[in-house]
Amino acid sequence: MLRIGIDVGGTFTDVTALDDETGTFWIHKLPSTTDDQSVAVAEGVAAVVTQAGRRLDEVGYLGHGTTVATNVVLEGNGARTVLVTTDGLRDILEIGRQQRPDLYDFDADKPDALVPRALVHTIAERINAEGKVLRALADDDVLTTAHQIIGDAPEAIAVCFLHSYRNAAHEVAVTERLRELLPDAYVCASAEIAPVFREFERFSTTVVNAYVGPKIERYISRLAQRIADIGVPVEPKVIGSGGGMMSLDAVRRHPVSTLLSGPSAGVVGATHVAQAAGFANIITFDMGGTSTDVCLVSDGVALSASQRTIEGRPVRANSLDIHTVGAGGGSLAAVDSGGALEVGPASAGSHPGPAAYGRGGTRPTVTDANVIRGRLNPRYILGGALAVDYAAAERSIDGLCTPMGADRMTVSRGIGRIAAVNMAGAVRRVSVEAGEDPRGYILVAFGGAGPLHAVEVAREVGMSTVLVPPNPGTLCALGLLVTDIRTDFTHAALAEAKSNDLGKLNEVLGQLRTAATEWLAAEAPPGSATTITGVAKMRYARQNFELSVPLPQRIVDAARIEPDALDDLVTGFHQAHAKSYGFAHESATVQIIELQTTATALVDRPATRQIPAGPVEPGEDAVLEYRDVDFDTTGTVTTPVYRREALHAGIVLTGPAIVEQMDTTTVITPDACGRVDPYGNLIIELEQS
Repeated sequence: MLRIGIDVGGTFTDVTALDDETGTFWIHKLPSTTDDQSVAVAEGVAAVVTQAGRRLDEVGYLGHGTTVATNVVLEGNGARTVLVTTDGLRDILEIGRQQRPDLYDFDADKPDALVPRALVHTIAERINAEGKVLRALADDDVLTTAHQIIGDAPEAIAVCFLHSYRNAAHEVAVTERLRELLPDAYVCASAEIAPVFREFERFSTTVVNAYVGPKIERYISRLAQRIADIGVPVEPKVIGSGGGMMSLDAVRRHPVSTLLSGPSAGVVGATHVAQAAGFANIITFDMGGTSTDVCLVSDGVALSASQRTIEGRPVRANSLDIHTVGAGGGSLAAVDSGGALEVGPASAGSHPGPAAYGRGGTRPTVTDANVIRGRLNPRYILGGALAVDYAAAERSIDGLCTPMGADRMTVSRGIGRIAAVNMAGAVRRVSVEAGEDPRGYILVAFGGAGPLHAVEVAREVGMSTVLVPPNPGTLCALGLLVTDIRTDFTHAALAEAKSNDLGKLNEVLGQLRTAATEWLAAEAPPGSATTITGVAKMRYARQNFELSVPLPQRIVDAARIEPDALDDLVTGFHQAHAKSYGFAHESATVQIIELQTTATALVDRPATRQIPAGPVEPGEDAVLEYRDVDFDTTGTVTTPVYRREALHAGIVLTGPAIVEQMDTTTVITPDACGRVDPYGNLIIELEQS
């Protein structure tokens, strides 16, 4: 069987194919088709299958990472959405948390509500915080509201009633009626998407789900059709924000769960490669054409978050705790009104792309600066598939020289330096600001531009080791081949961790266990090993935020919390609180706010292949050329450029050095030294003052 992973980025679409029997990999990169990502996906699949010398009907698995949902929110071009809510809650999206976007910027505007007030409809119903019906739902009110909505001609409808996480009967009834009366509209309810408390966050999540739903539905329909049309016999699976694969039907029901689809694949791939090399504590550093994504992985487990903010809008959906900054190879450089150089977050994208790509781009980017500095090949990239327009790169940088009063090389060096500082800030965000010392971690660099800047970013934050995988430019695609099929089910509990509340807790836990079991029955491949695990979100009474505490497996297996198991759970919470905050109130009342189950179907991971060993010194056959390369600390130095495919295990590359391969270029600075490990990883050690 041929297994294929394909990840769509802002600039390039990356493809990795694996032969299950031989363990052989093939990789391919092509420009993303931003108008319709499925075009590049189908073309990439066909190209890599041809490269492997196989037939399309031999593809037995296709994993996909997509940015469609993210792009819809960022670009603000989602569906015309209507919100149906409880009478009196019409303005909840506008009111939000009554917080300014920036505490010290009085001119900063919060994002507009995705549903304008004119498209918010209310129904006279009321359920209290205990789930008791205070005002019954009248069918006449539902019918009247439905006819008003029909006049709005919506593409999507979000149904969010007060306290529906306690009792979803009213939401379910209205949702079913709207689906009957408006069969062409995408209709979702908060009880289906985010049955959790905190009304604004629940409403926001459901509205975002509805807003992206129609475009996601159209995209995955086109994707499935294109894949079938080229002769692939299997339906694609899509990776979710939490790092688990989902079927297309699951994506249709919960499109909000794909907001961080692509970046999560990179974290999974980096963790897989690092563990094989013997590293459990890593910080992933994925620099692509548009942005850089970083995530901390401790003891082989990536940190996760139950809530993210996308374009200023909170989304309650479990995801890997990935932090993104607008710094990529295509990030635009400019001089601001004060005469200072700035880099990003705006990007040249894939069209026209950096000036050096020769596609009509004229504005300077990080890529153009790397070409001028000799870090990128001045003649071609992608193994010769894309010619570099060196003169265009020069012209783009020259546009900044006059306003800055500096020469071309100084400006290019400044662009690289600012980009490195911006990315170092992201690394500190997931490490230092989370209470972790980055010096105890290694930086795993991947993406098309990650290895270009990784050493300087590591130096900036005090890290001493960088790992560059064998195929860093397509690591996200590899991640799709080693990602388990997985999803999370979360529900509000809002109970005290006491024996008299066990009935309420066990009722919720039973529902979640059933949901996980049914999902596995529908989603798990025949014969695959499956697991169900659980987490409790806990806090001290009157605290505003919760900590995640793993549920003992005996609780999950029995779908029941016994008094002694509850004591163990409370003890685990006290320990987690002490670790996070330095203290614990063991006599204080503990509350269980939410319960969560995670259903997982394990996939077979490919064995990590070793490469042949050889002498420590690189031979002349490994040297592609010598060229002048600019470094921050030493200026321009004549530097050997090595071919990655010619580097055997055990070889040592003393900086300065450049390593080129089809999907990326690695920079080893003069104060660093690289070695190739038995698995083909390039391990770079740098001196820290």
